[in-house]
Amino acid sequence: MAIALSGCAVSEPPLDTKPKIVATPAQGQVTMTVQAEKTVGNVTPVYVSVANGTNDPRAIVPSQVFALNSEGERIAPIPPMEAARQSGNAKELKSALASSALSGALAGGVGAGLGAAAGSALGGTGTGAIVGTAAGAGWGMFRGAERGQDRSDQQAAMQISALALQPESVNADFTVSGYVFFPKGQYSQVEMLLVDRETGNTESIREPWR
Repeated sequence: MAIALSGCAVSEPPLDTKPKIVATPAQGQVTMTVQAEKTVGNVTPVYVSVANGTNDPRAIVPSQVFALNSEGERIAPIPPMEAARQSGNAKELKSALASSALSGALAGGVGAGLGAAAGSALGGTGTGAIVGTAAGAGWGMFRGAERGQDRSDQQAAMQISALALQPESVNADFTVSGYVFFPKGQYSQVEMLLVDRETGNTESIREPWR
């Protein structure tokens, strides 16, 4: 019980959810801002924001956002679900263990109720409750440990997918933002290819890695 109370049952978010500064539309230009976060496991999340100050809508294609290394080589982004799989680290394991501890405590509570009922029928409420609590907590801890990592991974995957940059259009004076994920490494710039919805032409914009 002490372990369950001292640890949080909800896994820590794998991404920083502090408010982000986004790009502001500039007349006649398409602008981009880039903010790299701390590497999580083998994945570096990068918050990308694009603002369209032109009259023509631009199409964002997340797979066409690249990290450029010191030699100018393009490094392709990691798809969000694969990024979720690769982002496990000590924090995720800690979250899984905390979830396991809570699962055990909750199961123990259920076991106590069942034990009390059984004990009452046998004329020994106190003993029945104690046995039920112990059995319930023990079984719940095993089941919680089994499911803890899966639950933690699911929470991470759900958040990563929700916060990832989506394929969509940036209309005039609109701003679109989201995370793109790259393999752990040393990079100098981020490049994004946009499609002009009116002409079908592509446009490349670059920003320093920050």
